[in-house]
Amino acid sequence: MYPNTETLTPQEAAAHLTPELWQTVNRDYLRKMICEFSHEMLLEPAVTGTYSDGNTYRLDVPGQHIVYYFNARPLALDHLLIDPLSIRKELDGIPAEPDAILFLIEHKSVLGLEEGDIGTYIEEVISCMQGSAFKYRNNDIPAETLAAAAYQDVEHAMTAGHPCFIANSARIGFDACDYQNYAPEAADPFNVVWLAGHKSRTEFTAMPGFSYEQVIQQELDAPLQEQFNSILEGRGLDKAQYYWFPVHPWQWYHKLAHIFAADIATGLLVCLGNSADLYLPQQSVRTLFNVSHTSRYYVKSALSILNMGFMRGLSPYFMRTTPDINQWVYELVQQDAYLQEKQFMMLRECATIGYTHQEFETALQQDSPYKKMLATLWRESPQPFLQPGQQLVSMAALLHVDTKGNALLKALINRSELDTSTWLQYYFDCYLSPLIHCYYYHDMRFMPHGENLILVLEQGKPVKAIMKDIGEEVAIVSPDKPLPEAIERIRIQAPEELRLLSIFTQVFDCFFRFLNEVLVAHLDYPEEQFWGLAADCIRAYQARYPELEEKFRKFDLFTAEIPKTCLNRLQIRNSKKMIDMAAPFRNQHFAGVLKNPLSARKAALA
Repeated sequence: MYPNTETLTPQEAAAHLTPELWQTVNRDYLRKMICEFSHEMLLEPAVTGTYSDGNTYRLDVPGQHIVYYFNARPLALDHLLIDPLSIRKELDGIPAEPDAILFLIEHKSVLGLEEGDIGTYIEEVISCMQGSAFKYRNNDIPAETLAAAAYQDVEHAMTAGHPCFIANSARIGFDACDYQNYAPEAADPFNVVWLAGHKSRTEFTAMPGFSYEQVIQQELDAPLQEQFNSILEGRGLDKAQYYWFPVHPWQWYHKLAHIFAADIATGLLVCLGNSADLYLPQQSVRTLFNVSHTSRYYVKSALSILNMGFMRGLSPYFMRTTPDINQWVYELVQQDAYLQEKQFMMLRECATIGYTHQEFETALQQDSPYKKMLATLWRESPQPFLQPGQQLVSMAALLHVDTKGNALLKALINRSELDTSTWLQYYFDCYLSPLIHCYYYHDMRFMPHGENLILVLEQGKPVKAIMKDIGEEVAIVSPDKPLPEAIERIRIQAPEELRLLSIFTQVFDCFFRFLNEVLVAHLDYPEEQFWGLAADCIRAYQARYPELEEKFRKFDLFTAEIPKTCLNRLQIRNSKKMIDMAAPFRNQHFAGVLKNPLSARKAALA
């Protein structure tokens, strides 16, 4: 059944918005804003004193009689470990209650929030805050329990996706009921909607060895296939002229049923009905995991909501080449002895469907969300690749802290019965080693942030990394590496001085920076040891491949300074299309440099 407003009373839709929870969320977002905007050099808090573990800071609001004070411990990569309870505000010298949204408004000039954009950005931040309040109220599974929990239970409980973005989970387009039906932290299992698209408008593509018939046989039981066939036959339609594919129920009810009205009326697009299987959304929201048959494919479909810098559609054009890209990357990974030794693997996007809305295609010459409303891909489930006793967890979960203030990372390390350094060595070996090998040996980079990476654990110990979201986010950074013509679009024009940003930004700044914070704050683990182990991992790889020494020196992971990529600046500047994925370096925003925490270990390479 499709959820509707009757499933929640008006009071239930906002039951998580209590004074106590809002105060907690407000402090947390203030902490995050000060940390990330200072990191991107939009704010410049001044040190006013020191204490045993850190500094006291003062932050003046330009042109206003407003001052903020807070305590923080400075960490590597210009990161401030801020005590949220220490944040104080004074207005004309009189104590005032700090407020996260008012903080944005007070700093709108220095943040670059223009009149035409500030409303959208504030809406996104408030939406994220209400989601955090829901998580605090409802997702109270202790970290110790999550450390041994099933994949979807951990995914459902997570609170820390894309930590460097202030507005990281807005999902603009969902109403209050939609949020509780479809957000990963709130949803109960739901059905997807199956459609039939006429082959004159619909294109199916697949990797070698995967046919349309095989996909349908795997994904749908025989009784449902018969039911869908009878629907087409009952309308006098030739079933051989149609492709079947699933879509997100929100997309059907809120976009497709009326925007594709002409195609539905003329029988080019037919609604077949709900799936028998139930699905749960992943942290990426539009990717759905089959909880009825966990070995069946993930379904990723267009979802026309605004979320973290993009309208989350899917391009029918990109779908045409996605299987070819996946096949090429899969063969490369399978044939590489080093990657096989590290057990590195990818989840293949085996098959895709793209449906073209002819009127929008005719009317719009440029890229547009209106061209990305109806497409679906099927991705392998990680479940069949597990050995007995193994557990799946999104890498983003390593940053999760439960409602009692306990870190999941600490619970996983405790479960492994390893000391922290040994656990980290296993982690670097299965995550960082394959990434740097792909970069240096194959000129290939992924988007390896926490949500795109699944870790396989044995009793809490990392043993394998699984990469996903290949078709949209893999790239070749070399201008002359041979590529099949069909996948040439994955080659990006990257200035040599910026090619390492795939590691420096996505791995170091967007994930290790926060993992380091968890280690320092919750395990009292010295950050010098954390970065030292990362350096040891890189040195071990370099010793393994001395023939790449010239490349190691040209693209130096131990360089003294790293360009500082400013992702919040990008989102503030254009919250609907943060970057052009076809040319990701074109719109990047940089401000200053970061001191590379690995640079002190460079001498060991000489």
